[in-house]
Amino acid sequence: MITSIINTGYEVIATGLLSAFTAQILKFIIFTIKTKKINFKIFSTTGGMPSSHSAGVMGLSTATGIITGFDSVVFAVAIGFSLITMYDAAGLRRAAGKTAACLNRMMDDFYKHDVQAIGGKLKELLGHTPFEVIAGAFYGIGVAYWVHFHLLCS
Repeated sequence: MITSIINTGYEVIATGLLSAFTAQILKFIIFTIKTKKINFKIFSTTGGMPSSHSAGVMGLSTATGIITGFDSVVFAVAIGFSLITMYDAAGLRRAAGKTAACLNRMMDDFYKHDVQAIGGKLKELLGHTPFEVIAGAFYGIGVAYWVHFHLLCS
């Protein structure tokens, strides 16, 4: 059964999902070790190390390249999508998170720490540092090669 997905779109999708899912687990482990606290909300939040978005899209792109060739139009589209996603994670979403942090501090001062009166705080951890994005990308690439050459073709 598992051999029926080799070199198909199913392998590409499975690799992307596995990359993102395991990166999220890795993010939970890193957070737990770093803070010495268990926080299950990490599984459903954005931001943090490594970027699961980057891992997912680079896993998907790398699997596409392995199967269709790194000189194919399909790979070019996939890597373009990945680069835009990673740029957004480190750029726009990170800037939005910094803006939210600033607004939260302003609201704390203005409402004298009764932020619930205006509906609560804004989410601050939206984006990633460039290092988190690059780490996620390399993780996704590694997962794609491991899935194709070790898991499926062994």
